[in-house]
Amino acid sequence: MHWLGRARTAAMRKPFAAAAVIAVAGMLFGASMGASEISRLHAKTLQQEASLESTRREAQREVNALAARMGELQAQANRLNALGERLTRIGKLGDGEFDFNAPVALGGPGPVQDMPARGLREGMDTVDAELSASGDQLSVLEALLFDQELERAALPSRSPVASTYITSGYGNRADPFGGGRAFHKGIDFDARTGDPVMSVADGVVSYSGYRSGYGNVVEVDHGNGYVTRYAHNSRNVVKVGDLVRAGQQIARAGSTGRSTGAHVHFEVWENGRVANPRKFLGDMGVQRG
Repeated sequence: MHWLGRARTAAMRKPFAAAAVIAVAGMLFGASMGASEISRLHAKTLQQEASLESTRREAQREVNALAARMGELQAQANRLNALGERLTRIGKLGDGEFDFNAPVALGGPGPVQDMPARGLREGMDTVDAELSASGDQLSVLEALLFDQELERAALPSRSPVASTYITSGYGNRADPFGGGRAFHKGIDFDARTGDPVMSVADGVVSYSGYRSGYGNVVEVDHGNGYVTRYAHNSRNVVKVGDLVRAGQQIARAGSTGRSTGAHVHFEVWENGRVANPRKFLGDMGVQRG
């Protein structure tokens, strides 16, 4: 009966051994499945991080490209502002009439929506094209205004003496020496000996010397067929070939030549013919004495 008891005991233990083996196997399999899942999740996390890094780099490249394009547009805007300021000076526009440094007023209904990068690039392309077209148009306008300014600067349209008045006009008059009738080719301006005689426009000195009747005389060629003559000077201060600007001193007033006293004799020649200076002087504040 002893061996029968041991057999029964062994038979009773087999189910417990099998359960233990199954439990251990389950634990090992579960552990294996957990490590695999962790490994898979870790790999997926690394992949997502790599994708995010790639997206970040791509976004940064996009931002850098947009920043560079914005810099180009800003440079174009600065050039247009400088050009606009030059045109304001050339065109003699009133102060504040065109302020190229003031921000432009904008507005519009809401709500505001996010703009995609593609839309922003397209908008920049449009602005770039508009700035280029505006720059071309302003450059042409600047050239035209500059030409007009040169023409105005070359037109004899100011007094050769400051703070003066006309003492003798253009045309027929009584000769101050013989008492007969004589044709006066210019206008006489009151002046004191030594007063500055100024060029009435931009030009080049074509003559500086002494002429019978005129005394010390300066002639300035302004181009476009205009030549001005300044006579009876006490001294000339320019020489032939000198470039002079409007308002620049070219002589000192005097009474040389055929003259009864200190004054400035002023003539205007247009295409080789003497002309009445009054049509050029206009309302320049010069009063007749």
